[in-house]
Amino acid sequence: MQLTVLSPVKEIYSGEAKSVSLPGLDGSFQLLNNHAPIVAALGAGRIKVESTSGEVLHFDIVNGFVEMLNNKTSLLVEESAQEK
Repeated sequence: MQLTVLSPVKEIYSGEAKSVSLPGLDGSFQLLNNHAPIVAALGAGRIKVESTSGEVLHFDIVNGFVEMLNNKTSLLVEESAQEK
């Protein structure tokens, strides 16, 4: 899936991803290729991105939103930190 992670001040990540684990308001959930269309609010927590090259990235967020449609995933987040 094509993944874009944006904060109010910059693009945090853009690339192909195998999976994305997200902190939803009602608990964590994961998006994989060909997931059904979804729009969801995100709470404070950690995003885990596994790229198609096998690299794993983590982003700590305060809150945000995710939209996935036709294997294109967009995250709009208030970011606090990134670590590999």
